Amino acid sequence: MSELPPLEVPGRLHKLRPLLVDAGVDALLVTDLSNVRYLTGFSGSAGVLLVEGARDRALLVTDGRYRTQAAEQLEASGTAGSVELGVGGAQVQRDALAGMIGSSVHRVGIEAEHTSWASKRRFAEAMAPAELVATAGLVEALREVKDAGETARISRAAEIADAALGEVLPMIGQGTTEADLALALEVAMRRLGAEDRAFETIVASGPNSAKPHAQPTGRHILTGDPVVIDFGATFDGYRSDMTRTFCAGRAPAGELARVFEVVRAAQAAGVAAVKAGVEAGDVDSACRDLIAKAGWAEAFEHSTGHGVGLDIHEAPAVASGSTAILAAGTVVTVEPGVYLPTVGGVRIEDTVVVTGNGCSPLTTFTKDVVA
Repeated sequence: MSELPPLEVPGRLHKLRPLLVDAGVDALLVTDLSNVRYLTGFSGSAGVLLVEGARDRALLVTDGRYRTQAAEQLEASGTAGSVELGVGGAQVQRDALAGMIGSSVHRVGIEAEHTSWASKRRFAEAMAPAELVATAGLVEALREVKDAGETARISRAAEIADAALGEVLPMIGQGTTEADLALALEVAMRRLGAEDRAFETIVASGPNSAKPHAQPTGRHILTGDPVVIDFGATFDGYRSDMTRTFCAGRAPAGELARVFEVVRAAQAAGVAAVKAGVEAGDVDSACRDLIAKAGWAEAFEHSTGHGVGLDIHEAPAVASGSTAILAAGTVVTVEPGVYLPTVGGVRIEDTVVVTGNGCSPLTTFTKDVVA
C-alpha cells in the first residue's frame, strides 16, 4: 500500500489558543483522550493535557506505564518542543498541573462533557486559586475539518473494511449465524491491516434487521432474509463506518423490495445533498423527505449521519434541525434506514468527505442487494 501523508499535528495548539480567548478562559484542561491525541499524538489510555492561552506552553501528564510511549509519540508527532511531559502517580500529575498555573491564569476551562463530577472536584483543588470553568466543543471544533493525513487514514480504514466484507460476503448464502459472520468480518479486517474494529459490529438478519442497533446472535441466516451489516475498521487511530443491507439468496419481494428501493433512493439523495456550505440538517431532510413520502416517516427513527474521525461519532451531527455548516474536508456519514418489525429493516450507509462541489465517497462497496 502507498505511504500516507503525515498528520499535521504541529500547529494545532496554536489554532486552539484563540478559541480559549473566545471562551473566556486563560487555559484549558483537555481530558478527552481523543482530543489529547489530536493535539499531541499521544494515544495512551490515561493522560491529561493543560494548554495555556497567553503563553506558548502545554503540559501532558500521564502515569508510568506510558513514560516511554508518551515521549516517543510527542517526538514522532512533532510536538515534543511545544508540549512538556510529566509522568507519575495521580498526586504527582496534579502537582505538575498546579505548578504550571502562573499568576496570569485566573480561569481554567475544563471539558465538561468528558469530565466526571469527582474528577472535576480534584482538578478544582489542583487549579486553586484559579477558577474552573465548564467548556464544550473547543477541540472538537478544530477536529471537524480533516487534514490530508487524517482523510487518508479514514480512507485506508474504509478500504480495509471494503475488502473484508468482500471476503466474508459468501457466508450469507451458506446459512451462517449472525455472530459467526460478525466474527469473520472482524478477523478479516485485522488480517488486512486494521488495528481494531471501529465499533461493535452489527449483523442483523430477518426480524432482527428491524432493530437499528441489534447485536449479532446465534440466529442462522435464512434464504430471503434481509441482512443488515454495519461495521468499520480502525487504522492508525482513525475509523471508517459503512452499512450494507443484503437479501440472502434471492431478490427481495413485496414490501421488502419497496423498502430496499426507497432507502437506496433516500441514501443517494442524501449523498447528493452533501456539499461545502450546506447545513447538515438539509442533508437529513433530503433523506427523510423521501422516506416520509413513501409513508414510513415513523420507521426512520435515527439521525441521517454524523462526523467520523478519531471517534466513530464526532461533530457535526447530520440530524433534523442541525444548523452546522458543512465545510470542505469534513468527513460525515449518510445512513438513512427504514425498520418494519413485520417485514424487516434496511439501512445503507457511506462515509464521505465534503468537497467544494459535493463529496467523495470513502466507502465504495457495492450496493447490490442479493448476496
